Amino acid sequence: MADRDPNCIFCKVLAGEIPSEEVDSDARTVTVMDINPATRGHVVVITRTHSESLMELDDEDLLAAMRTARRVAERMRATLGPAGFNILHNIGRAAWQSIFHFHVHVIPRYEDDPLQLPWVPGPADPAELAQTADQIRGGGAPSG
Repeated sequence: MADRDPNCIFCKVLAGEIPSEEVDSDARTVTVMDINPATRGHVVVITRTHSESLMELDDEDLLAAMRTARRVAERMRATLGPAGFNILHNIGRAAWQSIFHFHVHVIPRYEDDPLQLPWVPGPADPAELAQTADQIRGGGAPSG
């Protein structure tokens, strides 16, 4: 973990080298409007310290980012009146991470918004659930 990566887009936003529309900031985070918004009001909460993802982030910055996400969502609820929210953090390219600096998307959801996430819930096999839960608990070898 470093304070700044000179090649990171979000580090450049934090340094003022790339313009942004800031909506909130504190000692550990800055929240800016997403320039490719999924819905009206979509923001990203960025940690001031450069960490690639949740896996590298220290606990204090993680807690600060989630507190900020809640604070901004509460402000959005009062001002924009969304029907709900998606709070997202992507880890790795397979999970759509495109900027490798920890950030949390706060996406207000509206009854008629166009956002369609690719996950469509469906029933799981109970035996597979049990086996996977055992692996996560540390009792089984990884599959795949």
